Order: sequence, then C-alpha cells, then structure tokens
Amino acid sequence: MDGHSERQWQVPFADSDCDVMSDAKILFVGPGAVGASLAAWVAESYDPVWIMGRGDSQAALRAGGITTYQFAAPQQTRRTVHVQTIDDLGRVADADIVVLAVKNYSLEAVARHVQQQMDDRPLIVSLANGIDNLRILPKFFSKVIYGVVGYNARRDAPGVVGYQRKGPLLIGTPDNTLAAELRLVQSILARGCPTQMVERLQDAVHTKIVLNLTNALDALVGRGWRPLSNPAVYQELLAQTLWEGVRIVRAAGYREHRIPSMPSFALLQTFALLPGWMLRPIFRRRLRAMEMSSMTQDVVLHGAHDTELESITGYVVRLAAKHGVPAPYNGAIYRLGREKFHPGFEPLRCEEVLAAAMQEKGGGLPPLLQPDAA
Repeated sequence: MDGHSERQWQVPFADSDCDVMSDAKILFVGPGAVGASLAAWVAESYDPVWIMGRGDSQAALRAGGITTYQFAAPQQTRRTVHVQTIDDLGRVADADIVVLAVKNYSLEAVARHVQQQMDDRPLIVSLANGIDNLRILPKFFSKVIYGVVGYNARRDAPGVVGYQRKGPLLIGTPDNTLAAELRLVQSILARGCPTQMVERLQDAVHTKIVLNLTNALDALVGRGWRPLSNPAVYQELLAQTLWEGVRIVRAAGYREHRIPSMPSFALLQTFALLPGWMLRPIFRRRLRAMEMSSMTQDVVLHGAHDTELESITGYVVRLAAKHGVPAPYNGAIYRLGREKFHPGFEPLRCEEVLAAAMQEKGGGLPPLLQPDAA
C-alpha cells in the first residue's frame, strides 16, 4: 500500500470521559485457538461481535457456536457461545475494530485482503507472536495496536477451544501513541479476559518470544503427541533453551515484562543453573500442566510446512548473532526444524536434539548422554 486513506478515523466515544459506546463493532479474523476463545469470551457480555471463518471452520462456527473449556476442569467450565459469523468481510465492512488473530506467516496476505475490502478505516489489533507484525502491518494500516497473548490455548476442532486460563492480554504501540484507541480496545477485550495496556511494548513482546522458544523444541520431540524419549534430557533442553533466550534478549537491550501465570526470567535461570535432579519433581508437575503447542499440532498432526519457526526461534538466533551471544541450543533447534519440518515429519528423540546442541557448542557429550547415564 503506497498511502493511507485521508479519511480520519474517529474513536466512537460517548463523551469526553472516554466511555465507550455500546455499538463499537469488533470483528475477529482468524478462528484459531486465540481468536475463537477471545471472540467467545467477549461476546458473552458484548453484542456487536463478529468472527470470520472460511470453509469447514465457518460452517462449524455458524452451526455450533464456539465452545471453550479450561484444561484443568473441562466439564465444569465447558460453555458454548454463539457469535455472529461471516465468511465475507463485506458483511461487516463498517467494523470499527478488526482483530487479526492469525500467525505471522499468514499475516501479510490477510492484512492485504482486509485493506482491499475495508481500506484504512478500521483500527487494527494484531495478536501474533514475534515481531514480524510490526514490520508487516504498517504497510497496510495507519492505526495498529499490538497484543501479547499471555495465555495458552489449543483448538481441538473448528469452534472447540481449550485454554489454561483466561488472559492476560497485553496491548500497546511501539511509540506509545493511540492512547484513546488503546483505552477503547482495552474496555472491550477486558469484557472477555484481563487486558492491560503496556508502555514498553517491545519488552513485553520479547519476554513472550523467550517463552515461545519452547514451541519449536516441543514440535521437534513431539511433546504432547507421543511420550518423550527421555524426560531428563528434555528438561535439560528446555531449561537451557529458555535461559539462552533470556541472555540473548537482554544482550539486545530488552527487559523482562512479567506476564502473570508465566515463568519469570529468574525462575528460568534457576532451572538452567541448578542440577536437574534437584528440580525434577517441580519440573514433572509443570510438564503435566503443559499442553501440546500449536506448532506441534501444525507440524506433527497437520503436516504443515509453514510454522512460527522463523519468526520465533529463527529471530532469536539472528538476534544472538547480531549481539555476539552464543546460541547452541536455539541454533540446533532452528537448524533441525528447517531440515525436518515438512509433510511426513516424525518427531526426534530428545537425545538427538541435545547431541545436535552439543555439536553446535563444540563440546563433547554431556553427562546425560554418556553410555552409563542413569
């Protein structure tokens, strides 16, 4: 897009105190785990909500609504909400807010389609992991709010989503502009789950990037799809991969933004530096609470070639090279993912991944891989 529409977008506030009018229309594009769950939660107490789907997804949403449940208590928390469903942007071309709940590898095509159909009129909210959305969306839209999703969710089937807990969502802009628009978005999304405005957006984004480094590792070893070949080796891989990520983003000048319910950088350091056997009981409890990642679903269950590997692990590896920080764990995971993630992929043994990391590091076999290791 060469230029933005000259029409000035007006925030639909009811008065000078920024009370939001009840008819601000919000459209969710992308009925995956995050988009569907958030649309359903908001729609429970807010009427002008739409969600866009295609094909089987759209048919399932229209026929059965959106069912959400909490992993820890599926029967007690299971509920179904019927959300107004469209398969054509023209059906709600006057939407005030468009939430793009799609992954970065699909974002440019989706953004281009939205801009072609709706011009630069709506306020855009992006809920993608990583930083690619900060590069892509300003090419198409002049008013963009970026969100960091602080909860884990999984789509079991079109219109059926399990989640660990509701929220939080962190929203902001890179230069702390659009204050009124941020308050509008917060007031609506907070009807569904806790939503916070942040001043240091990049810190929040990079904190979540570190935590998302688990995704490529989990996809490689098939965690959640088949039993781990060696839980102790997986523990070592996970601890070192995340702590390596912390060191990389810190070297790049980013600070931690504490995300409620997610592990802190201090805890990641503890897991990486203390002997594994000391933390194994805690690790086992945390492992039981972890659900299959969306990347594992993409690669193992659906045979997808497009993943978040480049926008998460690849980005961190490139950031490490730029700032001179060794990245043997993430480097090995990135290389293996590029080699292996294709239709017909079979998960690797944890020992193979750790051996690849040691090869990247230039060292010998760690104790966990010695022939007489327990």
